Amino acid sequence: MGNLKGYINSLKGKRIAVIGAGVSNTPLIELLRDANVDVTVRDKNESTELSGVTLKLGEDYLEDLSEDIIFRTPGLMPSNPKIKSAVKNGSKLTSEMEVFFELCPCKIIAVTGSDGKTTTTSIIAELLKNSGKTVHLGGNIGTPLLYGVDSIAPDDIAVVELSSFQLITMTSSPDIAVVTNLSPNHLDIHGDLEEYIEAKRNIYKYQKSDDIAVFNLDNEVTKKYSETATAGDVRFFSRKKRVENGVYFEDGAIFSAKRGNSTELIKAEDIQLPGAHNIENYLAAFAAVRDMVGSEIMEKTAREFRGVAHRIELVREIGGVKFYNDSIASSPSRTAAGLKSFDKKVILIAGGKDKGVAFDELGALINKTVKKLILIGASAKLIETAVKSAKEYDAKLEIVMCDDLKKAVIAASKSAVSGDVVLLSPACTSFDMFKNFEERGNLFKSLVMEL
Repeated sequence: MGNLKGYINSLKGKRIAVIGAGVSNTPLIELLRDANVDVTVRDKNESTELSGVTLKLGEDYLEDLSEDIIFRTPGLMPSNPKIKSAVKNGSKLTSEMEVFFELCPCKIIAVTGSDGKTTTTSIIAELLKNSGKTVHLGGNIGTPLLYGVDSIAPDDIAVVELSSFQLITMTSSPDIAVVTNLSPNHLDIHGDLEEYIEAKRNIYKYQKSDDIAVFNLDNEVTKKYSETATAGDVRFFSRKKRVENGVYFEDGAIFSAKRGNSTELIKAEDIQLPGAHNIENYLAAFAAVRDMVGSEIMEKTAREFRGVAHRIELVREIGGVKFYNDSIASSPSRTAAGLKSFDKKVILIAGGKDKGVAFDELGALINKTVKKLILIGASAKLIETAVKSAKEYDAKLEIVMCDDLKKAVIAASKSAVSGDVVLLSPACTSFDMFKNFEERGNLFKSLVMEL
């Protein structure tokens, strides 16, 4: 434990490298510069507005990397030859998140996994906030936490989402660790699957006997993780079977189990977020905070929490019609997951700029899960062709082409009746009409609110 000013002052007299001159590293660079620390900013991008520091930019930005301390951006792996050479020669490799763990004065809850980690992290934060706790949300979501660490009180709680890129060099673990699931991911950056799996292990590897570790019993990798856990309290969550210590799903409800004694927490039908995957997210979140959050708060949060922005986010219910924003779904597979979240056919708004990925499988699924298809953007015809070419094609499926998102929302609202779901899940990037998926999703939300 310590304070940020003291930490920065301890770096004086040492040579510091900060790799990456982007927005997330700018506060750190400015802190070091203003404290007269010898800092070199290294970035492959040759364009930066930073001043008052030594700059090493362009293709050779990692040449002569020999500073005493190197702050690694998460996207640069420690296996990089230049990084490995520097560490071998005595450089210390660290990161913003590692220093935060070192300085943070309060309890830390961290979540990782291949899927569901953002929603699970957000649910945990909501549960704690609704219990009256002061929560600091960060990591892959929220704001960088290091620069406000001196304003965090010992009774607060930090809730962070951690990627494998952040975890791979971590040498400390949180007070409560949650692993949602693990499957092959980011293998284009990790050397192999084993490196990816080992990186994730760091979230619980350094825990102590008074810590808590939460694992998914339905996932073979995370189930195996539990065998090497060092936490004093190892909890499980499962959607398929009962657990002795943790949280599980059975007969349409979520139960908490301690020493084999079970208590019902909430019926699945009362959870605001749709889909089996969100039941799993709540199982994981409840297991992590059950000692800090009462069952009434759990139920209230699950009934009211509308989800993370742009991820199957409930925008509004009008006349019994629910409008969901899933603008982050920029690929056919993400849209397929969204469609499978509902137990009824939906009115789907899709289309945008495609990624060169075939829509064949999505076309088949649309025929099974969509009652009306509204298409926009550059790929509208491609999606229509995939739907009509599928062997599952139902000629009764109405397909409507619209010039823009506003016309699509109006078309959806006019045809929807009470009980319907209108889902924006584009299966494409936004770059034909918008700057990013956030802009697309925000416009959708504003259009729905105007209805």
